[in-house]
Amino acid sequence: MKKYLHLFVCMAISLALLVGCGNNSNSNLAEGTEDVVTGTDSNQSTETTDWEPTTYETVNNFDGVIMTIKEGTTSSTGLTVLIENNSSSQCIYGEYFWLEKKINGSWYQVPVVIDDYGFHDIGYDLASGDDGEWAVDWEWLYGSLDTGEYRIVKDIQGFRGSGEYDTYYLAVEFKI
Repeated sequence: MKKYLHLFVCMAISLALLVGCGNNSNSNLAEGTEDVVTGTDSNQSTETTDWEPTTYETVNNFDGVIMTIKEGTTSSTGLTVLIENNSSSQCIYGEYFWLEKKINGSWYQVPVVIDDYGFHDIGYDLASGDDGEWAVDWEWLYGSLDTGEYRIVKDIQGFRGSGEYDTYYLAVEFKI
């Protein structure tokens, strides 16, 4: 009898632990509702689901390093950015990027259209006084963008010393 009681207690504890580990990603939402961002700006959709607010409140704070868009390259599926390094630091940037859309004056992350994706793990060197050009095709990751105000966000590392880098985020806005 003690064996069965002990087994029952162990099973109850295990069940309680499993229930506690369940997916609770939308625990702050009432059952049957969706996480909805409503936009009222002209030329933007009036309802967008699954859009998260930006995590990049501080961008373009790398003194002497700026990112702009090459004139005439913007489309709904890509663009070309120019990165100018007018600082005294050596910089490195890769192919990783994020797209965000402005809705009611706030930036939201554009959801990706595929589940499993990755970027080439490469570092492009940008010496002090140099300029870099980087063509971006996001159709494979975000699809074709709707009309609206967007920005592309890229990380860039500034060299401090042997093996030491500071990470900054550059952003540039564009319209579709």
